This record gives sequence, structure tokens and C-alpha cells, in this order.
Amino acid sequence: MPVNILAQAFSEGLDSIPLGWTVVKVAPFFAVLYLLKWFFNGATNGSERNMHSKVIMVTGGTAGIGAEVVKGLASRGAQIVLLVRQPLSDPFLVDYIEDLRTQAGNELITAENVDLESLHSIRRFATKWVDNAPPRRLDMIVLCANTMTPPGGKATMTEDGLESTWGLNYVANFHLLSILSPALRAQPPDRDVRIIFSTCAAYVGGKLPGMDTKSKKGTTVEPGQLDFAPSAVYATSKLALMTFAVAFQKHLTNYARPDKKPMNARVIIVDPGWTRTPGMRRYLTFGSLWGLAIYLITWPLWWLVLKSGDQGAQTFLYAAMEQQWGRGDGGYFLKECRRSIWTRKEIDDEVLQKKLWESSEKTIEILEKESAKRRAAEKKQKEKSEGKSTAKAANGEAKQAKGK
Repeated sequence: MPVNILAQAFSEGLDSIPLGWTVVKVAPFFAVLYLLKWFFNGATNGSERNMHSKVIMVTGGTAGIGAEVVKGLASRGAQIVLLVRQPLSDPFLVDYIEDLRTQAGNELITAENVDLESLHSIRRFATKWVDNAPPRRLDMIVLCANTMTPPGGKATMTEDGLESTWGLNYVANFHLLSILSPALRAQPPDRDVRIIFSTCAAYVGGKLPGMDTKSKKGTTVEPGQLDFAPSAVYATSKLALMTFAVAFQKHLTNYARPDKKPMNARVIIVDPGWTRTPGMRRYLTFGSLWGLAIYLITWPLWWLVLKSGDQGAQTFLYAAMEQQWGRGDGGYFLKECRRSIWTRKEIDDEVLQKKLWESSEKTIEILEKESAKRRAAEKKQKEKSEGKSTAKAANGEAKQAKGK
């Protein structure tokens, strides 16, 4: 059919074809639009790997890029363990997992309740995972959980008193991996173990100095908490996460395995590019209704320049499946499905890595002690209230019996 139309246009002229000149005028616009969209979509993962029997732990796997990563890995047969904030009986979560199992044709998708904004919740889950004999299989951890306060927004705190962006993007990952480290190091030497971190180009604007600031509680807190600037704290959280990722690779590599085999766990840092995730939408709309209205009006622009969730997941899938990233020294930085280099030299600074690690450990230690005291006080208060209720009920029953 197209050949006949072209032949007619060549022999009889474009005037002989209905809307012929209109098509010729409009075609370049759509061609340019297609090329721009192709450019902004970025690279596509071309690697494949047999993921059957692989146990993969994922944070942030119910929305945005994380959800697409989970779909991609689950459809290839991987066993997925979602770390979710919701109770496991939550109807949304139950329906989500059931739908995901159906779409992926994979029943090995489960969830564990872990509130990443609670150090106690993280420790309770990770300790339970590690305290298992023989060690539970763990082939991969994909850290997609991420948050950012919209521009002009006020700082929100985790239950431990940390600013949410810093607490979720950095401290939660540090705490989780610090406890899960023995489980990663205990994996058999023939197993390809990967820890995939999520970062963002915003890390370039991060500033790590000043981590000894004191909060009103007297605990060590994150940069920017006292003079809060959402973009600055977000950038710093990503820079700190990348610095920790490199330090964590050294931590794993320096471990002397009992079997004398080389360490088989490798850290991979992934920058997925700018993507239309719920977090990005919240950022662009300033977390407001009027911002949402503007976002809807300008949606064609965001559709063009931002990746879809599926496109944003491509480098994660590449990091999970490309064979070469399961070899070598680890500490790889991937962007657009190829290896890249970071521009901030502080990430390689061993002195800064050590200082950040020690500061983070100290902060968590202080906050966990405070959290334990708070839980003990709440438990005592609850028992006291229950005791009063029981005594009151007993007195009521005694008076009733006396009346009879």
C-alpha cells in the first residue's frame, strides 16, 4: 500500500493524493519528536541472564522505577522479597503482589514488613534474616527506595528524629546493609552476589562536611537539618550513599572467607536518569494542588524529556543481568547501560569514607538507645494503663456482686 501511494505521488504529483501536502509538512515535526523521545528515553538493556532460583531483596519495589525493576526480574523467574512499609495484610499490598504474580507468571514473590524510616524496624528484620542456620540464600539486594521533600517544603522527621530524606536515602541503607553484611559474606563462593544502589545526578551538588551538627535532642544529625534546603539535603544524601557504597565494597572485599576463596559480592551504583516517578511528580508539583494543575497542563513536555518507569529501570536490569558486573573488583558506576565515572573525587577518599562510616554508626547507636528507652517507657505506660483498667473493672464487678 505505501509503495502504491509513493508511486502515485511520483507519477501524478502530491496533488493527486488526499492531504498529500499536509502530510509532507507535518511529517518532519513528528520525525523530530520521535528522535527527541528516542534520545531522552536513553539506552535499553540488551543483556539477559537466567534469574531462576535467584533470591532478590528489593526496597521501594511497589512504585516508580522499583516496581518496573521487580516486574523485569520476576518475569525472568527470580524469587523476589519486597521490603514494604505496609502491614502484610494490607489489601493494596495483597492485590499488588497477586497481580504481579499473575503478570510475571511467578509465584515466588513475597513481602516483609520493614519501615525504612524506623531504625528499630530495620534491625528487627535484618537481624531475623541473619540469625538463620544455614545462612539464607541472598543473591542480590536492589535499593530503590527514595524520597525528597518538594521545593519550599518543610522538613519532616522519621520516628528516630532524622530528617526524612537523609534518613531514608542514606541512613536506612547504611543500617540495613551493615546488619545484612554477614549474610552477604556467607554466600557460597560460586554464587554471583550483587548489591545495587540507586543514585541520581544530583549527587554532584552534595556536601558531606558538617556532619557533627547537634540536634535539639543532642544527637548527631544529617547535614542541612538545622538550615533546611530540600535539594541540598537530597544531593548530600546521594553523595553520602555513593561514598558508603564504595566503602562497603572495600568492607566486603577485605573480609577473609573461611574457605579462602575471593569475595564474590560486588557493589554496583546505578543512575537511572530523570524518570516520571511519583517522587519526581511530587517534586515538580511542589507537593501542591496548584502545582499539580500546572504539571497536567505541561505534561506533554514532561512526557518528552522524562523517561517512563520502564525506561528508568533499564540500567537496573542491566546491572542485575550483565555478566561482566559479576566479575572484577566491584564498585561499578553505571549510567545508560554502560560504565561511567563519578565526578566527585570525595567518593574515593578513604579518610572521608571512614569518617562517614564512623559518624553513621555513632548516630545510629545513639538513636537506637533513645528509641529503646522510648519503647520501654511506652510499654510501661501501657501496662500501667491496662492495670488501672483491670482494677477498675474488678472493682465494678465487686460492687455489682455486693449489690446483689
